[in-house]
Amino acid sequence: MSGHSKWHSIKHKKGAADAKRGKVFTRFANLITIAVKEGGKDPAMNPALRIAIDNAKRENVPNANIDRAIKRGAGELKDANEISEMSYEGYGPGGTTIIVECLTDNKNRTYTSIRTIFSKKGGSLGNSGSVSWMFDRKGIIRIDTKGKNLDDIELMAIDAGASDIIRENDSMEILTSPTDLNKVVEKLKENGIIIEQAELLQTPNQTVEVKDVETAQKIINFIDAIEEDEDVTNVSSNFDISEEIMNQLS
Repeated sequence: MSGHSKWHSIKHKKGAADAKRGKVFTRFANLITIAVKEGGKDPAMNPALRIAIDNAKRENVPNANIDRAIKRGAGELKDANEISEMSYEGYGPGGTTIIVECLTDNKNRTYTSIRTIFSKKGGSLGNSGSVSWMFDRKGIIRIDTKGKNLDDIELMAIDAGASDIIRENDSMEILTSPTDLNKVVEKLKENGIIIEQAELLQTPNQTVEVKDVETAQKIINFIDAIEEDEDVTNVSSNFDISEEIMNQLS
């Protein structure tokens, strides 16, 4: 399993999806706030906001939290702190490369936290641009294909602008360019396809094969620790862990 969007599949298999609902709510509220700041507060005119709201609702974020996030992004909450987008790059266990994307209202707090995790978990934080050149930003759409005709969905997605399709059991990942993500999502929804998640993620151009269980465990522990930070929205890496090794992990 390669370490970009596949990390989400690993979390589901480990049962390690975010346990703290407060962190989940904060993450999706911040994503909504940023979408509003960049494209306005009307979902009908802001496709990125529509996707952010859909993702939040799938995670059971209360409507009150969503409404507050929209108002915050629109500058309608005078007591709200400014949310900034930050990203950090570096190296993890086993020679892997890591990109950490954050949304924060305190840049110093976030930097100190991420730097500490890298140091304690066997990684090293790099400078801006040190590893990002090894990644491309892509739209990732995950759908439940149970009971659906996979060939029909593939053709539909490709026709709408998908660049690649990855099948795995009863799920499918559809990759798009950043500009085509919203278009493909809308096409799928129009045809009754249930979207499990849709977002922009960094995907590696090349992967590093992890050949032993010990290194794989260190990588998973490293990324788990980063994702526990309340300001982290996405973690991308270039690791490639086989199903055989994944099944041996604790």
